[in-house]
Amino acid sequence: MKLKYLHIVAVLSVFFISCEKQETKEIDLSGGWSFQIDSLDQGVRKKWFMNPLNDSIQLPGSMAENGKGNEISVSTKWTGNMWNDSLWYKSSKATKYREKGNIKIPFWLSPKKTYYGPAWYKKTVTIPENWKEKQIFLFLERPHWETTLWVNDQKVGMQNTLATPHEYKLTQILTPGEHTLTIRIDNRIKDINVGKDAHSISDNTQTNWNGIVGDIKLMTISKIALGTIQLYPDVTNKELKVKGMLKTSGELPKTVQLTTKATSNKNKESIQSLTKEIAIATDGSFEMIYPMGESPMLWDEFSPNLYTLSLELETGQNTSKKEIVFGMRDFTVEGKHFSINGRPVFLRGTLECSIFPLTGYPATDAASWKHILKVIQSYGLNHMRFHSWCPPEAAFQAADELGVYLQVEASAWTKIGDGEPIDEWIYKEAESIINNYGNHPSFVMMAYGNEPSGKNQNQYLSKFVDYMKQLDNRRLYTSGAGWPLLDNIDFYNHKGPRIQGWAQGLNSIINARPPQTEFDYTALIQKTPMPYVSHEMGQWCVFPNFKEMSKYTGVLKPKNFEIFKESLEENHLGHLADSLLLASGKLQVLCYKADIEAALRTKDMAGFQLLDLHDFPGQGTALVGVLDAFWDEKGYVTSKEFRKFNDVTVPLVRLKKRIFLNNETLKAQVEVAHFDSKSLKQTKTTWKLTNGEGDTFSKGSFKKKNIPIGNGTQLGEIDVDLNDIEKAQKLTLAVTISDKTNTWDVWVYPLKKETIAKESEVRVVDKLNASTLAYLNNGGKVLLNVSKGDVKPEKGGDIGVGFSSIFWNTSWTKGQKPHTMGILCNPEHPALNEFPTEYHSNWQWWDAMSHSNAIVLDEFSADLKPIVRIVDDWFQNRRTALIFEVQVGKGKLLVSGVDLHSSLKNRPEARQLRYSLVKYMASDLFNPNISLKEGEIKNLFVKK
Repeated sequence: MKLKYLHIVAVLSVFFISCEKQETKEIDLSGGWSFQIDSLDQGVRKKWFMNPLNDSIQLPGSMAENGKGNEISVSTKWTGNMWNDSLWYKSSKATKYREKGNIKIPFWLSPKKTYYGPAWYKKTVTIPENWKEKQIFLFLERPHWETTLWVNDQKVGMQNTLATPHEYKLTQILTPGEHTLTIRIDNRIKDINVGKDAHSISDNTQTNWNGIVGDIKLMTISKIALGTIQLYPDVTNKELKVKGMLKTSGELPKTVQLTTKATSNKNKESIQSLTKEIAIATDGSFEMIYPMGESPMLWDEFSPNLYTLSLELETGQNTSKKEIVFGMRDFTVEGKHFSINGRPVFLRGTLECSIFPLTGYPATDAASWKHILKVIQSYGLNHMRFHSWCPPEAAFQAADELGVYLQVEASAWTKIGDGEPIDEWIYKEAESIINNYGNHPSFVMMAYGNEPSGKNQNQYLSKFVDYMKQLDNRRLYTSGAGWPLLDNIDFYNHKGPRIQGWAQGLNSIINARPPQTEFDYTALIQKTPMPYVSHEMGQWCVFPNFKEMSKYTGVLKPKNFEIFKESLEENHLGHLADSLLLASGKLQVLCYKADIEAALRTKDMAGFQLLDLHDFPGQGTALVGVLDAFWDEKGYVTSKEFRKFNDVTVPLVRLKKRIFLNNETLKAQVEVAHFDSKSLKQTKTTWKLTNGEGDTFSKGSFKKKNIPIGNGTQLGEIDVDLNDIEKAQKLTLAVTISDKTNTWDVWVYPLKKETIAKESEVRVVDKLNASTLAYLNNGGKVLLNVSKGDVKPEKGGDIGVGFSSIFWNTSWTKGQKPHTMGILCNPEHPALNEFPTEYHSNWQWWDAMSHSNAIVLDEFSADLKPIVRIVDDWFQNRRTALIFEVQVGKGKLLVSGVDLHSSLKNRPEARQLRYSLVKYMASDLFNPNISLKEGEIKNLFVKK
């Protein structure tokens, strides 16, 4: 009988122990909440925290996701500066888009609902009896923005960080039983002004939403528990410094027993555990050193090895456990380079501006971030800069696992240093970012935010950088993304190394210098005494992809795309939407290739940050991505093609020019940028020059060579005699190093051209004088090629034509040139038989575009289809022509907006294009099917 009794006691003991292990440590607060909008800001005065709210809402989520807020209208007070976009409010063209029921804005995506102000959220919770001896906290992973908390009728406090969770200690307030939590969220810019365009709050990208996303929960810890733990890897000494704080609800112990053990996330092997008696300082802090063994695995982009450090604290009857993922890495500056664990690093990065078109707020799950980061890695990138914001924990987790280097910013793009509340807030925001995300090995760089303003910015940022370096030395710091250059920053993030900069217009490298691949930024880099990372490189636009419109199934709608599409169709160009996208896309990729290769050619340059691998939907609609806002391809370049010029190893050539005559020699210096995990030993380099049919014209190889990590490694010289080429053609030079191949197009034109039969029938002129008009009306053939500036402003003369694509967009830049995105043509058109081309711009069109006028054909029949179109700005969608043909009277006229008569001795492309057009006109194939009157043609041009 006694044995039976003991058996029952044992069973009950196991049962109670099991129940104790399964006791509730968290209460999930996701789901339904009571809700009320406080548009008059009267809730505090009227004590809404004590009264029922009149609506309901689902959390996590935003007001917009729940259909709460206001319809957009002309009266919507956006969080975002307008610049030139404000013309929408006055333009007669936009009248129909300002009408109620048809509101369509062009400057960013349109949210279903907007709301700026306080909103109240309320939920009743029941606290278990066994929480009585615990510390209790409310955890809000990502609220937006300012939260104020009441429990029952007691105000607990206010928090206003943007980048980090809001956590409220409620130990003394939440006794066992029922309680009401009331949270007032205010998303207005008040005394803390991070800047209307800061991507932490701006309607340009994520929207200035109101709500809470991510984890929302009550959680408990023991009376004496592990609080914030910061881990400092020491790669040289193979150890880990552990710096921590205790969280207590009573007196601090003088000592605690701490057991630590690191386990590899890769192979699950553990390093020997270490148990120590640790002294606790009067502020609750403690430190200890944990040896990482003889051969700890290091973290970098190639081997993102992670460990989990398990910590167990014991103080009498009290136990507290914590697990922290970390990586052993050392990201430092060595001269003008970055270094990871002693190996040089070149940053190939893109921005992420909080662009989440389905939700209007950033993802808080690791899977979403892994998808994004895997996409950028597939395009050869290893780095991401978060422009004026900081992502949630999940982004760091994904970057840790995949090996992506992150630059994080303290949520601001604003005026600083003048003693306003923002100055102190930035410090607190940065400290909170460090406390929450500082252990992540991917978090390697930090700035205050983007492009600061304020007369005292330098002094403020110098002190800020000093403070952050003292606070946390695990990463590198700069002042602001963009500027200023200060003595104490670790790296310089500036716009200098770019082939097109703000306000350069047609005077930029790509638009003012003939095609070549020799230039680099050595002079700029060498005078900068620290690593130099190109700021917001690229910004090359492409025509809208209207097929992506169906993807916008969430809170943001592409009303801007609707405007552009309707405009295109009104101008009888809707059928060309896909062609305009593909043609401008090919030019966009060409521009990005030129930008990236120039950076890779530059000895000692530290890296670049693209703006952007994917589209930026705000600031006037900046379609600068080769990917859309969903990180999907648009159809004109694949990740494999992009990696030819953007990868760990990229063959490079220096060509003085791309256009050759067949009595010349093609010479190219071959070098390589190699930033892989290891140097290449005794590696062979081969090259090949092929024609359009894929036939090899010439080929060769260089002596095997060791290729170190770095750039500027010279491999050899290519020297090819072009005498055997008799016909105008494009050749493609391919250089292969190991399994990496990069290519460059060049063009060869014959010095002596075949005589054109009946050439005398074609009169080539640069103006329509009386004699030429008489010749034309009497049945003659005329090639009119006008000088740049001869087209009337309203007929296209005010369109800034350049070779490159549009920079950012013409709305936000207030019409900076160029205003166009290359050409679109049928490459099989007989007029171009002697001027080999694709359907899009390539480098042989540089001369033509640099000496041309756009000619607007809007007043003529839509049946007048140009031989060569110019891809117009999507805000205008004019029927712009570079070359077109018509009948005038009894004659036939071909109009070239390209100057084919000036300085021809120095313009082989112009000579070849002129030859091709004249040969076509002299043939029976020249037979325009659209007629225009003499006066209609004359009216296109200025009178001289």
